[in-house]
Amino acid sequence: MPASTSNSLRVAVLADSDTRWKWGALTANRIAPAESDIRLDGYLLRGRATPTARQLQEVGVRADSLREVTGVEFLRTLREAEYDIVVLALVGGAVQAMLHGLGHAWRERTKRPVVVTGYVGVVYEKLADGLLLRHGADLVLANSRQDAERFTAVYEGVGADASSVTEVALPFLGGAAYEKHDPYTVVFAAQPSVPESRKDRMYLLERLVKHARLHPDREVLLKLRSKPGEHTTHIEEQPYQKLAQRLDLPANFRLVYGHMGEVLDRTDLLVTVSSTAALESLHRRIPTVLLTDLGVRESLGNHHFVGSGCLASWDQLDTGHKPSPDQEWVARQGVAAEGGSYERAFDTARTRIAELLDKGELPSLAPYYTPVTAPGYLPGILARHHLAPDGSPLPGAPAADTEPGPVRQIVRRAARGAYRHGVQRVAPVIRRMGEL
Repeated sequence: MPASTSNSLRVAVLADSDTRWKWGALTANRIAPAESDIRLDGYLLRGRATPTARQLQEVGVRADSLREVTGVEFLRTLREAEYDIVVLALVGGAVQAMLHGLGHAWRERTKRPVVVTGYVGVVYEKLADGLLLRHGADLVLANSRQDAERFTAVYEGVGADASSVTEVALPFLGGAAYEKHDPYTVVFAAQPSVPESRKDRMYLLERLVKHARLHPDREVLLKLRSKPGEHTTHIEEQPYQKLAQRLDLPANFRLVYGHMGEVLDRTDLLVTVSSTAALESLHRRIPTVLLTDLGVRESLGNHHFVGSGCLASWDQLDTGHKPSPDQEWVARQGVAAEGGSYERAFDTARTRIAELLDKGELPSLAPYYTPVTAPGYLPGILARHHLAPDGSPLPGAPAADTEPGPVRQIVRRAARGAYRHGVQRVAPVIRRMGEL
């Protein structure tokens, strides 16, 4: 297959969850050089969080082709396919494995695609670990000026090349600017793993219901990420849907799914613990609150919003508190940009990619982690993705040439269902027993 021309761009996006697929596909379109005719091929990495058909429909991002693959199968495809850009929308360990795997797959090629990676939202934990696992890509995208500075400091601090760090913005910001609605609508954006405990999640749910009772003239929505049995980027052991079954819910309280942007279209107050939805909301100038009820803690992620002017408690909201975001803080997050500057946030990335594509031949991928720099860490990461320390597939690594047959599909669905049952039913029971 011939390589693409300057106006015809072939892009491959490898993602391991619904949210990362959304980020990867939208990012691919944002960073493509101007006036490019993009062909987007999506690859979903097989695993516990592989999105369901419903989740893909809800994300609403379309591709020219989309299929589920193993890591080794993806590497084998990329060894021969002629792509211009490869976007790795994966958890850090998977990014590192694919970088080494791609390096091995392309070792005999004179030309290779530009490799891009980054984060789907707020980076509030495992900064150094996650960043170094992403090192080696041609572009490591930072979603804000603040992140770009932090990323560069980490790379330079360990003596790694920091030239890959490229400031952009979250690719899914946008939508209509805020206008008041009737009825006034309060939306709580739930997160799969924050907070984690049943006690804390029940507390937040009860406070949301209490707010609905205190304000019967308001519509109060609990925006959910996934249905029971589905997984997103993070594991959800205590789904709010099941907790809500224990409560007598008022008429003005509802559970909703769907595209976050569509929910924000009717939101007057967005409340969350630390969801990236807060940045989407702030971008639209929607009143936004990050809850302090459970503390301002690194484990909750709401510490990222210190200085935002948006931290508040349910007690304050119940009595009419109106958040007032700090504009300097908001600007450093790459949101709520004035004068169309949000669209220009991707200009640097587009220019860098165009320059790399014009070079033709690119140097081999060179991650910071190698068998020399991290001999006690890297081999385990690669082995989890069925790769040897040199990035080559291990003997017996799963890499199907064809779509799995009916029996294999049934077995895979059963195994995935068993895993999710274990996470949402068995694991919490074992944990409670351990606390007795």
